[in-house]
Amino acid sequence: MKAEGNPITPAGIAALRARYDHLLGTERPQIVEIVSWAAGNGDRSENGDYLYGRKRMREIDRELTWLAKRMKAARVIDPAGQEDQTRVLFGATVEIADDDDNRRTLTLVGDDEQDATHGMIGWGAPIARALRGSRVGDLRRVQLPGGTKEWEVIAIAYPPAGTPPR
Repeated sequence: MKAEGNPITPAGIAALRARYDHLLGTERPQIVEIVSWAAGNGDRSENGDYLYGRKRMREIDRELTWLAKRMKAARVIDPAGQEDQTRVLFGATVEIADDDDNRRTLTLVGDDEQDATHGMIGWGAPIARALRGSRVGDLRRVQLPGGTKEWEVIAIAYPPAGTPPR
């Protein structure tokens, strides 16, 4: 399965939905209540609760719009269902080593769920683009801001079928 468009894992889309539901069902109603209460207190021009509440409501509405667009454009791909698990495709967990045998383990996920501190690299990142389609033993070069770096693919793994979202 090729990951075209805006690929995302089932766990990634679940996280986007959870954030959307939290903002819409919890945060926004609380802010609306605060703004209503503050508006009833009189002069709105110097009312910090009112001004902050309106600002926060705009931020929430902007994030809700962004989340809705991302979820609509998302193409959910279950990494366990990848047909050719000998190649690096969307959702693969890849162990790579550089020239000094420094090893890193990366999981290629959707751009909306990337988290480099946990080794989750977005599908559009330079290193992910370089690793796409590679097999164990392949050497891949990546142009980074600090210069070109070369890595060897040591291992490729996919989650087993039926694995619940992380």
